[in-house]
Amino acid sequence: MKTLYAVFGDPVEHSLSPVMHNAAFAALGMDCEYHKFRVTKDDLKDAILGAKAMGFGGLNLTIPLKEKALRLVEPDPLAEAVGAVNTIEFRGNGLVGHNTDGIGAVNALKSAGIVIPHSIVLILGAGGAARAVAYQLASNGARITIANRTPERAAKLAANVSSVGRAVGTGLENLHRLVEQSHIIINTTSVGMHPDTDQTLVTGDMLQTAQVIFDLVYSPLQTRLLKEANKAGAITVDGIKMLVLQGVESFRIWTGIDPPVDIMERAVRDVLGKQ
Repeated sequence: MKTLYAVFGDPVEHSLSPVMHNAAFAALGMDCEYHKFRVTKDDLKDAILGAKAMGFGGLNLTIPLKEKALRLVEPDPLAEAVGAVNTIEFRGNGLVGHNTDGIGAVNALKSAGIVIPHSIVLILGAGGAARAVAYQLASNGARITIANRTPERAAKLAANVSSVGRAVGTGLENLHRLVEQSHIIINTTSVGMHPDTDQTLVTGDMLQTAQVIFDLVYSPLQTRLLKEANKAGAITVDGIKMLVLQGVESFRIWTGIDPPVDIMERAVRDVLGKQ
């Protein structure tokens, strides 16, 4: 019998998770399908329990459900620290919550040959994605600076991240100096996302050739930030890498199988290239 997997969110129409997971299932010859369902926060508990009752293999969660799910499942230590769940594993009679966003970001950097321990990382933004990325990078030995329009929010996140590594929080008023001092700059904000594709927090004149610019935005594929980084000769990593590699980790959690990363990535890039 076919095993079903799904992503829940509200909205969820934009999700590319079905594209990459179904490509992996097809390549591996697995009798599985992955779908997306619009689920509100009020209906999340019933939806999760319903999926388990119907024999689903596992779930992903996206905005705005990640935080609420924390109270509905048994989170692993990382998900609990991050305060958000994006992957649910049906383990026996239990519901185990994981967060693979940070792992996806770290693996995206590693796949580009970037050394993380002892690196100085500037994270732009202090939302959910920043939280997951900061925790994972700090626990991998990076020195984290979180810069946000609201300095108090950045400072609060940095204080939490300090439980696993070195982190400080600040505002954006000294952004030029912060960029200059950093080895890796990661944009976790929505700045530059479609339709405001001409926006960027960091411009080419602020960058150096040895720096790494990682933009979690993947619509468009080439954000203005990445274009500015390319002009400066910096190393670039786009948001597709994290999207795919967090999905790879979810796939492993559910199935115990290493999926074909290249096939998953190509499937996503093909879809985005047509948009």
